[in-house]
Amino acid sequence: MTPASHYSLLVVDDEPDLRTLYELTLLREGYDVETAATVEDAWSRLRDRTYSAVITDMRLPDGTGLDLLRRLEDSGRREKAIMITAFGSPENAVEALKAGAYDYLTKPVDLKQFRAVVASALGRPSAAPPPGVAASSAVPAPASTRGSVRTAAPAVVVTNSSGTIDRMAGTSATMQHVRSMIEKVGRSMAPVLVQGESGTGKELVARSIHELSGRRAQPFIAVNCGAIPEQLLEAEFFGYRKGAFTGAAEDREGFFQAARGGTLFLDEIGDLPLSMQSKLLRVIQERAVRPVGAVAETPVDVRIVSATHKDLGSEVQGGRFRQDLFYRLNVIQIRVPALRERLEDLPQICDRLLARIAQDADVWPPPRLTQAALAHLGRYPFPGNVRELENLLHRAVALSGGEWIDVVDLALPHAVFNEVPPPEPEPVAALAPIAPTPVEPAMPVPAAAPVEAPAVPLPNDLAAYLDAVERDILIRALERHRFNRTAAGASLGLSLRQMRYRMARLGVLVAEHGVAVESDEG
Repeated sequence: MTPASHYSLLVVDDEPDLRTLYELTLLREGYDVETAATVEDAWSRLRDRTYSAVITDMRLPDGTGLDLLRRLEDSGRREKAIMITAFGSPENAVEALKAGAYDYLTKPVDLKQFRAVVASALGRPSAAPPPGVAASSAVPAPASTRGSVRTAAPAVVVTNSSGTIDRMAGTSATMQHVRSMIEKVGRSMAPVLVQGESGTGKELVARSIHELSGRRAQPFIAVNCGAIPEQLLEAEFFGYRKGAFTGAAEDREGFFQAARGGTLFLDEIGDLPLSMQSKLLRVIQERAVRPVGAVAETPVDVRIVSATHKDLGSEVQGGRFRQDLFYRLNVIQIRVPALRERLEDLPQICDRLLARIAQDADVWPPPRLTQAALAHLGRYPFPGNVRELENLLHRAVALSGGEWIDVVDLALPHAVFNEVPPPEPEPVAALAPIAPTPVEPAMPVPAAAPVEAPAVPLPNDLAAYLDAVERDILIRALERHRFNRTAAGASLGLSLRQMRYRMARLGVLVAEHGVAVESDEG
């Protein structure tokens, strides 16, 4: 382990008391610490030397912590950045994470949490392990669950594999965007929500994020939230103490403890019941878990990556998913496209899958698809996405028994193929001409006069007209969301700050029993 003295930190805060508090806390941990009070002061120090990390307050006399983050980003600096924001301003935290911050803390800062986040950013052990756990146990999961192969229990997977992003075949624009997003978010601690249909490779995206992060040497724990019985969720997630319930013969760690220092991937997060959602929210906020039967909480250092095939925004509106948990998880969203949306990647995906199947089956050279078979696959909608394609190719390799896979080896269900235009009819031999039957000329029908739409009068004051339209939209959104400004703004694609600004500009007030509009005359 690298000594703490090898790490240099820059603390930026305009309040002398807080600056001194942070400095003393970090000096006790053995770090080399320098301080600054403004953005320009901090930047002048950054020009002179390189630091391991920068810890900055959001509000500074000559700008914001975001300004400093953007300078670090534009200059290609490698310092990890930790943002300290005012309590109750999640939009600032989200903005900081999107700007490249490793993590954020809210005021008043908990010093234990402060030390843990700094240690995590620097890749150092954050705290002494909880009682009963050896300090050297990097992966506390049982040996049977290690490696990159799924175990008999489908709810959890542990892996330390490498090169996962290389398995994401395809050069389409959508896949290039997915790879770009993975590379951007891999270095931060920002929570990521992976959205996509079943079988699109959401877990592959989560593993790639883990492997591109500073946590790559630590465990990756994949949990299928829909595969765990509801009565066992708390014990499986947070662990339990001996004697906590009938059958608890010994202490056992949960998924959060097993992922210590690494990444916890919560697949199908939308399947969690509401009661478990509230407990998960507390763990994410407090960065600590309380095992079943325990009295005290245990600090945990994990990064959360979640995934779902559901529209969580609609689930929130329907009352099936907590809005506050949704905002915590959905800091950065990566949408994985369905296979039918990127069929131009089909040849590369098939080649990659056939090579892997052949390697597993000890077949060489790998079978290849004929042009007819590839065209046949291109007309299939793939409701099961890449997972279904892999199963089809497994079966085709077994059925073909040769070097080439043809249409007959694919055995696709014809009923679900995409519509194909019918072939042109064959030309019919000309018959002898038939004399035309005389027909009386039809009476001419006068054409109907075109009906002109009534002209919409132009507004005399365009700005006032647009303000009235915007005011009406804001009022309807507030009424629909029971006057919750955060939810109303989110439904319109606005942050809480943007919503407040527009309401203030247009004189829209949330009164005790509804929405009021402030008069321009008063």
